[in-house]
Amino acid sequence: MEKDIRYPIGRVEFVEYSESVRLRCLSDIEQLPSLLEAAVQHLDEVQLHTPYREGGWTPNQIVHHLADSHMNAFIRFKLAVTEEQPTIKPYNEKLWANTIDVADMPINVSITLLHALHRRWYKLLVSLTQEDYLRTLYHPEQQRTLTLWNMLLIYAWHGKHHAMQIIRNYATN
Repeated sequence: MEKDIRYPIGRVEFVEYSESVRLRCLSDIEQLPSLLEAAVQHLDEVQLHTPYREGGWTPNQIVHHLADSHMNAFIRFKLAVTEEQPTIKPYNEKLWANTIDVADMPINVSITLLHALHRRWYKLLVSLTQEDYLRTLYHPEQQRTLTLWNMLLIYAWHGKHHAMQIIRNYATN
């Protein structure tokens, strides 16, 4: 069976809280900007603007998407830590991936943003207790309530997922 290149590390797995998984997720959040920087380090302009698969995003769009997505995630965590089950604001990531700041902005701007953002986000995440990770938010587009634990699992996976789309596609090129 052929692997789905859209999911080079598989899909996110929702597991019960454990200290070992928490530490792995925190490491993934902390290390993502460096992993992403390494993933795009040797790509030329043509590669940066070539979709990694038909109908997929370019590495340029992926990098800017991670900055957009993780800024939203950080805000969502802050809301859930400071409010009782806030309703988050969804956004259309496909439309965001085609705005002028994505098309015309060098990726180093978003990589720099991710370095700073992930330092703050990591600082917040390591301060949370197991009880804090049970706090919830409501996602109106998905019509479901998510715990911060689920959000941690999602975003630890999300960064690696997109970085590996770039690494696996261009490692052989």
